[in-house]
Amino acid sequence: MGVIARYREHLPVGPSTPEVDLKEGSTPLVPSLNIGKALGLEHLYFKYEGLNPTGSFKDRGMVVAVAKALEAGHRVFMCASTGNTSASMAAYAARTGARAIVVVPSGEIALNKLSQALMYGAKVVALKGNFDHALETVRDLASRYPVALMNSVNPHRIEGQKTAAFEIVDELGDAPDYLILPVGNAGNITAYWRGFRQYHAAGRATRLPRMVGAQAEGAAPIVNGSPVADPKTVASAIKIGNPASWEGATSARDESGGAISAVTDIEILSAQIRLAGSEGLFAEPASAAPLALLFRLVRDGKIDKDAVTVVVLTGSGLKDPEASLKSVEPPIELDGDARTLAKVLKL
Repeated sequence: MGVIARYREHLPVGPSTPEVDLKEGSTPLVPSLNIGKALGLEHLYFKYEGLNPTGSFKDRGMVVAVAKALEAGHRVFMCASTGNTSASMAAYAARTGARAIVVVPSGEIALNKLSQALMYGAKVVALKGNFDHALETVRDLASRYPVALMNSVNPHRIEGQKTAAFEIVDELGDAPDYLILPVGNAGNITAYWRGFRQYHAAGRATRLPRMVGAQAEGAAPIVNGSPVADPKTVASAIKIGNPASWEGATSARDESGGAISAVTDIEILSAQIRLAGSEGLFAEPASAAPLALLFRLVRDGKIDKDAVTVVVLTGSGLKDPEASLKSVEPPIELDGDARTLAKVLKL
């Protein structure tokens, strides 16, 4: 079942809210077999959100936002996006027969994510400028015309996304000690913290985790304390200079005793390759940012070795493979028979 059916009592839905789902949620919490051992961490897990219907965590929030938009009578959905939001919104619009309009920063969206929005039937507009300009534009348009804005400024998105925190507690039996995740527009760290706090208040968890966020060095407004006019990073999903949920992210950090730090693109790509090669989990570059940060925290002695640590992998590596492929060995071109092949492979 989808997240609305599974967590209805914890969501802002009622009898008049339409039943919407693509069987999102219920993603696996994968225990580390190799990286945790190498780091000396006894209890390391990966929450693999890449197995949601459109390949990212965005589906959790989008299903609730779409259901509430339909309940309010909207039939046109709109968002600004660096890719994952647009794919998710377009899929649920197709599912419910609504119209989807996507505004992307021109030349700043991964082709695979753009192809998803187009295949789901969305009208896509490439707007000159960065994501922050695109978001500002759609927010202005939504305030003037009868369209439902589906970015994370929509409070129902945060409500749906918090269900990932519920799933982690349900599976572990309690909240982890550390929850490490990427921070771009900052809706997800806001949502997880809300979910953990609600489960704790309901007696479903005995503790609250430290919330640790990872930004890319070239797109680290929260770390720097001021917006970044021209964010730059290979991690397109977190290439955001002025997060819409900035306050929610800093509240999660401060209230939990956590931290938000920046990692370099080199660290991100290295972590992505190590994750795939050591654990069999292919996640997009943004998802590797928290793992890169974990490596640093362990090196600096800032993570207790016996702590329960969950790294959130927000999206599938198939979303944005171009940057990754530049960092791995290309296929071997060969003209020959089995003997030649065996020789080249040193069998």
